[in-house]
Amino acid sequence: MSAQAPTHPALSKVLLDEATIKARIQELGVQITRDYAGRRLMIVGVLKGSVIFLADLLRALGPELDVEVDFVAVSSYAGKASTGSVRTLLDLRESPDGKDILVIEDIVDTGLTLTSLTETLLSRKPRSLEVCALLDKPDCRKTPLQPKYVGFKIPNEFVVGFGLDYDERYRQLPCVGVLRT
Repeated sequence: MSAQAPTHPALSKVLLDEATIKARIQELGVQITRDYAGRRLMIVGVLKGSVIFLADLLRALGPELDVEVDFVAVSSYAGKASTGSVRTLLDLRESPDGKDILVIEDIVDTGLTLTSLTETLLSRKPRSLEVCALLDKPDCRKTPLQPKYVGFKIPNEFVVGFGLDYDERYRQLPCVGVLRT
């Protein structure tokens, strides 16, 4: 992962270009299809940041995989900082009871939000529960949570693009880049 010149004035550098991201998503799709073969998979997208990743990942899954999709929305950020408090803004429409759940997240940094979400989902008795994150910042982790599927490990920098935002801006950028300060 080598930094590239910024493609948008809000970025100081590009960490991951679109082609690199899409190639890794294809690899994740093959792995997830293999791991869940013969099982019905409930994909739970964490709104809003996971939407672009989730859409591309769904297209990368094999057509033989039996998949349903649902969404949750949780909030723990204000600007660039975690508030330390996780609020559920939107809950699942379907019960996860007895299902194989794969939570799709844009980024895992402290792990606090995702730990809270996975604990809530586990209390609802799914058959299995795993996490797939496009980005992982292991140096920021404050919980033992480790996603089973990770697109890229990145340094502790504030990134935007490919669904990730700063105050609801820059989600549409086709790359992942460091926000200019």
